[in-house]
Amino acid sequence: MTDIRPFDSLGHADHGWLNARHHFSFAGYHDPARMGWGRLRVWNDDEIAAGSGFPPHPHRDMEIITYVRSGAITHQDSLGNTGRTGAGDVQVMSAGTGVRHSEYNLEPETTRIFQIWIEPKRLGGAPSWGAKPFPKGDRSGRFVTLASGFPDEIEGGALPIRSDARVLGATLKAGETLDYALETGRHAYLVPASGALEIDGQPVNARDGVALTGGRTVQLTARADSEIVMVDSE
Repeated sequence: MTDIRPFDSLGHADHGWLNARHHFSFAGYHDPARMGWGRLRVWNDDEIAAGSGFPPHPHRDMEIITYVRSGAITHQDSLGNTGRTGAGDVQVMSAGTGVRHSEYNLEPETTRIFQIWIEPKRLGGAPSWGAKPFPKGDRSGRFVTLASGFPDEIEGGALPIRSDARVLGATLKAGETLDYALETGRHAYLVPASGALEIDGQPVNARDGVALTGGRTVQLTARADSEIVMVDSE
């Protein structure tokens, strides 16, 4: 199955400082047909105004991945971690038994992020945070694993998460094609951060969501220069 979810069909909340689109049910947006995809529970497309952000708040038992599309986000948490994550880079917070954190846009421009929540393999565990740059040039024409729960991919440079899932990124130039083998029983969710694609012959525009079932090879063709983010989970 290839289920394309146009950007205009996503949940929407405009708080002034935050303009958010929700690929899955979240906060005041509820759609029983969009409660999650595999272990993926949240994919928010957030635009955060300059000098604003999310004040300290708690989380537990969730793997929270932030992919910065433009601008930068500055993190601070109750573990004493602080860090600034810029465009194209990734931060991961394993909430575990509980953590409080804030995420602020301290830049003079709007920051745009994908915020992705994935259910952990098991509950509990000490909370943790990490961030890493992922140069877009390294992703040219191929998927690079940005975050993963698989030991070999963590050893290869992916940020660790506590789930049988992986977050991948790729960039394609117009006309390039990329295949991805999605194993039986797996679920993939893909969003072009920019550009335009064709997936299995169907057009997909920037910030549309695409839910994919496993047991096949998915073919992506770039209709324009494109930046792609994808989650592959149980």
